[in-house]
Amino acid sequence: MHPFSFIHHLIDQLFVWLEHLPPLDAYLMIGVIVTLESMGLPLPAESLLVVSALYAAQTHHLHIEWIVLAATLGAMTGDNIGYLIGHFWGHSLLERHGHKVGITDKRLLLGKYLAKRYGGWAVLCGRFVALLRIFIALLAGASHMPWHDFLFFNAAGAVLWACVYGFGSYGLGQEITAISGPAGVVLAVLAVLLFITGIVALRRHEQHFMALAEADAQKTLKVRQQRQSRKRTKA
Repeated sequence: MHPFSFIHHLIDQLFVWLEHLPPLDAYLMIGVIVTLESMGLPLPAESLLVVSALYAAQTHHLHIEWIVLAATLGAMTGDNIGYLIGHFWGHSLLERHGHKVGITDKRLLLGKYLAKRYGGWAVLCGRFVALLRIFIALLAGASHMPWHDFLFFNAAGAVLWACVYGFGSYGLGQEITAISGPAGVVLAVLAVLLFITGIVALRRHEQHFMALAEADAQKTLKVRQQRQSRKRTKA
């Protein structure tokens, strides 16, 4: 099956599924899945938000305002729970069980570096990066980032993320619906290509930041060893 045909078929199936859900149940489902992903579970929350927004644009069975609100509240709730888990159980929990949800040692190191280097901005920007979105709140809590700082940047990131992906996908869905024939197909293909390009760019940036995180960890270790050596010399 051609990749675009597969994507089209998958979206159609999701549309049928949403069509049979009462609107309130659909909003609750969106909120719950976003909450669980923000707590650290690898769930397709962003994809669900995009598909739901496209569905709302084409059918009007759901209202985009409620979709965005559900995603925003879910993101804020899940991130705050993740922060509390990280704050009270710390890095030891992530080191022992993080691999079960995709938090490898390298990603754990990356999260520590971002929280140390960029603080609250890492929380805000991490909301837009699939890999960071899942565990940045856990790492912020484990790094003991001040809660009021986390609350502000988390709320800002949740609102921006839900609005950009929700209203953006809704507007795109309306344009695709309005444009029929080859022009509509071209627009849809360009949107998919732009999405793929964004993923590739983010992965490259992830590798870049991982290299910086490893260099910073080595530097910190070297400084610590030098301090211990000086203490032993003085003793």
